Amino acid sequence: MQDASRGRRRPRPGRDRLPEPGDRLPGSGDREPRGRTGWKRLIPSWKVVVLACTVLVAGFCAMIAVAYAHTPLPVQTQNHAVEQGSVIYYRDGRTEIARLGTKREIVPISRIPRHVQDAFIATENRTFRTDPGISVSGIMRAAWSTVTGQQVQGGSTITQEMARGYYDGLSQERTLQRKFKEIFVSVRASKEMSKDQILANYLNTIYFGRGANGIQAAAQAFFDKDVDRLTPAEAAYLAGRIQSPIAFDKAEAAKNWAPTRERFAYAVKGLAIVDPARYGQLPGTAKFPKLAEPDKKEALKGINGYMVDIVRRELEQRGISEESLRSGGYRVTTTFDRKLMRAAKKVVESNLAAVHDRHIRANLAAVDPRTGRVMAFYSGHDYLKSFTNNAFDAHKQAASAFKPYVLAAWLQNGYSLRSYVSGNGPVTLPNTRPIGNSHDVGAAVQIDRATAESVNTAFATMAQEVGLQEVERIAVGAGIDKENVEQAVKDHAYGMSIGAGLVTPVEQAAGYGIFAAGGVHRGAHVIVSVKTYKGMTVMKEIGVPRTVISPDAAADATYAMQQVVRNGTAAGTSLPGGRPIAGKTGTNNENKEAWFVGYVPQLSAAVGMYKEVPRTDPKTGKVVKDANGHPLSKEVSLGDIQGADTPTEIWRDFMTLAMAGKPVEPFPAPVFGGQRHDLVRKPTPRATPEPTRDPSTEDDVSDDSDVGDVGDVGDDSDDSDDSDNRRMRPRVSAPGG
Repeated sequence: MQDASRGRRRPRPGRDRLPEPGDRLPGSGDREPRGRTGWKRLIPSWKVVVLACTVLVAGFCAMIAVAYAHTPLPVQTQNHAVEQGSVIYYRDGRTEIARLGTKREIVPISRIPRHVQDAFIATENRTFRTDPGISVSGIMRAAWSTVTGQQVQGGSTITQEMARGYYDGLSQERTLQRKFKEIFVSVRASKEMSKDQILANYLNTIYFGRGANGIQAAAQAFFDKDVDRLTPAEAAYLAGRIQSPIAFDKAEAAKNWAPTRERFAYAVKGLAIVDPARYGQLPGTAKFPKLAEPDKKEALKGINGYMVDIVRRELEQRGISEESLRSGGYRVTTTFDRKLMRAAKKVVESNLAAVHDRHIRANLAAVDPRTGRVMAFYSGHDYLKSFTNNAFDAHKQAASAFKPYVLAAWLQNGYSLRSYVSGNGPVTLPNTRPIGNSHDVGAAVQIDRATAESVNTAFATMAQEVGLQEVERIAVGAGIDKENVEQAVKDHAYGMSIGAGLVTPVEQAAGYGIFAAGGVHRGAHVIVSVKTYKGMTVMKEIGVPRTVISPDAAADATYAMQQVVRNGTAAGTSLPGGRPIAGKTGTNNENKEAWFVGYVPQLSAAVGMYKEVPRTDPKTGKVVKDANGHPLSKEVSLGDIQGADTPTEIWRDFMTLAMAGKPVEPFPAPVFGGQRHDLVRKPTPRATPEPTRDPSTEDDVSDDSDVGDVGDVGDDSDDSDDSDNRRMRPRVSAPGG
């Protein structure tokens, strides 16, 4: 019994008793619920919350991962981020003529000193070298500001700034969507690009103020030096101002230096923090740097504008547009010699000042006959005041300065300098008014003397003998515009042979180059090379040689033109050191145009003069203007100025400066080749030479008597005459010559 009672479980109070009447039985349906009741039942349990959060976080992370995976590093860059202006240089490839377009010059990281790199890292992103391209704290700060409706904060690293400003597809719009894309691109860039590459892109992209984009342009704009010459203090200044460059520009313009000095101090302190060993002493020693004056120069002011104008035109003709030039970052080396450009300006302007007539224009062009390079020219004092590039665009009648092309045709066709041709006129030729001379040379004259004394009748009959087509071929081969030559033949027939056609100084300088270069023509041009900022050549120099006449013909023509300066229309003209020269004067009807074109073996130069006055309304007396409001002008007489006067003096003065220090080279000896071909009977020698008439006592010769022309062309036809022969007076030699 005792053992049995031990095996039984004792009843527990309230639970192990038998139910009594009134107790609720299990399953009766009247049980009261246990746990939370009412509104509390709507709150999920913590387990559900944790599970939901886990799912959301996992989903968000998956979404981020997918978005990141589908955000590759952009291939295209923003146009404005890589746009850089082009630089035009003189022939030395170093001295600048002008910078055009965007002020940016992209430089490799190797040209950016370590202290310049560190200044920007210290100021903008001190963890740049180690961070993954983003700053988590910065992103959280920016996100919180956006969510709470506060001002959107950047929180960007250098990598993010680079991505935003460099790659296409990342706008400057400040939204979360743009921010996420920027983050993805920045992280990917940090993985796929080196830190140096990222920093180089950043420093070449950012805007500094004063119109300067990129660190090299900024170094030039603020300190007038290249980036590799910046000091740590100068680097700190530039790093400090990129926070708000436009605001700093305005503050500095108002002489308010407090903002920039504050940022400068911050940058200097940052340098000491990022690298105490290198920059620890800088805060105590660095002084606020002295800034260069803001560049207020106009790229096209003065003679520079004329150089830029013709460079742009030649580039356009060869496939580089104006737009491309302003944004492509080209490095254009021209043919222009700085010394000679300055010499041309000095000589022309000093000689014009002596004339005392502000309406008289003088233009000059100098071409290397061995290459076709335009070494120097003068088109005017200031391009911004007169846009016409006269050395290239002022087409004027060549007058007697055209005759050497007739001479070249004569010699090239196998006829000799020793031939006799018509002297005194007039002569009558088909479709041409009678052509005569302004002075007595006799009934027959040899070719070399006809050249020296610029005998109209001689060259007109020579042109008839060889044919106008042959003269045209030689002139066009020498670079004279084909349409103008053809028009001169059409309008003036044999008047073309004595200079009725239109030419420019550059055409004439290059044209006479065939005589200096042994009969070979090389087209006048102004571009030596065009390279990208990376140094790749995209355009080479033109100038394919073309033989126009034989070397013997060129030598004999040169001999004839040497007589012009020895005892002809420009007698007495010389250069220092006995340097041999050859050339030809030219003066047309009423002295409206006057020329001297001459050369030495190394350089050919042309000088043309004319006079233009404002065109006025005969009824009102007011200046007549074109549709753009520009005043129109008309050409009038130069007065007493002829080719043997001021044009020859300008040529001599210029060549004296241009050839200073250059070796004296001889011309090839004449060969007097070809067959003697007399167009008139050789004159019988006289026992006593006829004395030369005094030009001052000569009767005035009417324009119609010594001009070749077509029928009725009116008073404005202005065909060439030989008026420069009326003044065969001794000339003053250059100093030392």
